[in-house]
Amino acid sequence: MTVKKYNRAVQLCFVWLVVSTVLLQSSDGHSWKKHPLPKPCRNLVLYFHDVIYNGLNADNATSTLVGAPQGANLTLLSGKDNHFGDLAVFDDPITLDNNFHSPPVGRAQGFYFYDMKNTFSSWLGFTFVLNSADYKGTITFSGADPILKKYRDISVVGGTGDFLMARGIATISTDAYEGDVYFRLCVNITLYECY
Repeated sequence: MTVKKYNRAVQLCFVWLVVSTVLLQSSDGHSWKKHPLPKPCRNLVLYFHDVIYNGLNADNATSTLVGAPQGANLTLLSGKDNHFGDLAVFDDPITLDNNFHSPPVGRAQGFYFYDMKNTFSSWLGFTFVLNSADYKGTITFSGADPILKKYRDISVVGGTGDFLMARGIATISTDAYEGDVYFRLCVNITLYECY
């Protein structure tokens, strides 16, 4: 008799656990259906141009290696393992078009490091510091960059000025590159929170 009561109690506890789990998952809206994104409040496309210091281009360089695997040269990206372990800081010009010689509307300041041994991939952390007639303020980005994909999304995690507390997505694509010395990224910024 007590075994039947015990089994019944276990069954009721199991049913309660399943029902409460289903109710909790459905109340947050993430487990059962995806909500559509709100309409973007702002969209802009900017380009940043990165010229990596290679020991010969000090006048034009906008980025430099500050960390490398043991024994590596800090003036050249490590050739093996897809530049794994290289860390670069940058202060790159930002333009409204893909022309390196266009007037800059700001600077891209931050760092990237190559974080995978088996493929080209990096992790980015940077801020667009904008100071032009059209834009004043900063937009901060963070995220993984699987370089071999045509389009990659990174997070917009904040901002100041015209972009106060901005949140959204930046879709980046490599617009041009010249070996290990120069690359240009097209950054399509879509903001979903604007104040």
